[in-house]
This record gives sequence, C-alpha cells and structure tokens, in this order.
Amino acid sequence: MPNQNQIANPQTGVPKVKGPEMNDRDFLNDGLATCKYLTDSLNVAVREASHQQLYDDLLHILTETHHSAREMFNLMFQKGWYKLEAEDQQKLQQAYQQFSGYSTQFPYH
Repeated sequence: MPNQNQIANPQTGVPKVKGPEMNDRDFLNDGLATCKYLTDSLNVAVREASHQQLYDDLLHILTETHHSAREMFNLMFQKGWYKLEAEDQQKLQQAYQQFSGYSTQFPYH
C-alpha cells in the first residue's frame, strides 16, 4: 500500500534491475550529496573569511553551489528519484504552538 503522505513523481529512466554501473540517478545523487557537503563547508569559509575579496569570491561560489544543488534536486524530483513526505497538519500545528512562544526570548522581535 503506497504511503498517502508521500510527495513524489513516477520514476522514469531507472532500470528495474540495477547493475554495478552508475546510472543517471546515481550521478545526480552523488552530485547533490557533493553540493550539500560543499555548501556546509563553504558556509564556514564565508563566515570566517578575513579579507573582503576572499569573502566576496567565496560567497559567489557558495551561491552558485546552492543553485546547482537546487537544480539537481528539481531534476531528481521531476524524474521521481527524490521523494518527500508531507507532515500531518496536526503535528505542524503542535510544533508551531510549542515554539511560537520562544520568539519573545529573541533579542530583536
């Protein structure tokens, strides 16, 4: 029985039996994982850059890497290779109520 909360498109272009060779889905999955790793590392580098030109260059690379990750995610989702799960509305409301009171603790609100 399919998961009713799953948000996904039908899978396309993936063989029924996977061999040891990498296919398009494998390459995109690897690229997306690499972009996620790079953006995590680049965030630290941008935050700690001591020279303005270095900061500007790293920020530009970070932005391009985020765009690349988004494009790969969109393609994978379109082809049905990336699935999301919708959260129950009641759980969302409970989390909102739990954390909405915290905003008064922020220094600027």
